[in-house]
Amino acid sequence: MTTARASWRFDAIGTRWEVQTVAALPDDARRAASAVIDRFDREWSRFRPDSLVSALADGAGERGLRAPADAAAMLDAYAELFEATEGAVDPLVGDALAHRGYDAQYSLIDRGPLAATGDWRERLTWRDGDITLRGAGTIDVGALGKGRLVDLVTACLGPWAEGGVVVDAGGDISVTGVTERIGLEHPYDPTRAIGVWEVTDAALCASAVNRRAWGEGLHHVLDARTGQPVRTTAATWAVAPTAMHADAVATALFFPGAEALAARWGVSWVRMATDGRVEWSPGCTAELFRGAR
Repeated sequence: MTTARASWRFDAIGTRWEVQTVAALPDDARRAASAVIDRFDREWSRFRPDSLVSALADGAGERGLRAPADAAAMLDAYAELFEATEGAVDPLVGDALAHRGYDAQYSLIDRGPLAATGDWRERLTWRDGDITLRGAGTIDVGALGKGRLVDLVTACLGPWAEGGVVVDAGGDISVTGVTERIGLEHPYDPTRAIGVWEVTDAALCASAVNRRAWGEGLHHVLDARTGQPVRTTAATWAVAPTAMHADAVATALFFPGAEALAARWGVSWVRMATDGRVEWSPGCTAELFRGAR
């Protein structure tokens, strides 16, 4: 961020955050942003026993609970992700992730694949301010939740961010009022980049199999239909007007069908296969280095 002078760094929701602004953010701004993050975590974390997601998983969802303010935006987007990927991206993938070892205790003990039932649209409902989950299941908003939170924090800091703000939550980055050149980290060598993407008043989100990886070939991107980690795509990057849509497409790009959804949402993207091949969307403005593989 060429015009920024101040940086606020902190840890939240299991990742490192950095907020860059021209002037240092006052305590009121930091408290407001922290409150937004805490509320989101209390509602959507499957790692907290006191969260709404945990309450739904424990059976409280049968009678319905007060829906978070973000429920409609995120779950409506999940419905489009589910349809575009033919069920590979499913918000009830939480139990499958836990079964492979990515559970609330971070046990990293693989108990084998567990496929999602694929009927989440019938069992999970959100309307009139309530959310209901019938039957067993654990929501995991990892496909787009961090992007949604980046958008919320960016909006929260608006009154204090004269001159622009960059919000970076572990590689999910929102850029407002300035231009930022962002390196696309090579998934197999963090000291290298496969290219650079110039972003202005938009968001760039990335996903890669080397992040949140454990065991023999296990990582956080599972095909919900099989409970198996994806094997053919190594990393994805997406740029969109909102971080939520960029995050969602970066996840969907691990599966066939994402390209049409990205075009419909106005999202540009880059994808790197596990064999090193790189492809990108029509009109993509990323500068990709020759010999990136």
